[in-house]
Amino acid sequence: MKKLLFAFAMSCALLGATGISAAQAASAQNQKMSQCNTEATAKGLKGSARKDFMKQCLSAKAATAAPARKLTAQQQKMVDCNAQAKTRALKGDARKKFMKECLSSKK
Repeated sequence: MKKLLFAFAMSCALLGATGISAAQAASAQNQKMSQCNTEATAKGLKGSARKDFMKQCLSAKAATAAPARKLTAQQQKMVDCNAQAKTRALKGDARKKFMKECLSSKK
């Protein structure tokens, strides 16, 4: 009897722990569904057009969830110098010399 009670308590504890993360995932999915539904209603979509829109909207990754990382001034300078070296088709020592001068210049 004690073993049965212990097994039941453990299974309830495991289900409770996974239920929290499942509830959070369901909440995020519900929010996404609500947002997609609102957009479809605002666009006046009905029938198969609405169904197609909802399918696309619900399967789409959240584009606004991870905004693009802003480059530091030095990183931007490296990107710009690299683009200039590429347009000039510099290779080897010539590219190395150009990159050194470009990155050390005060712009």
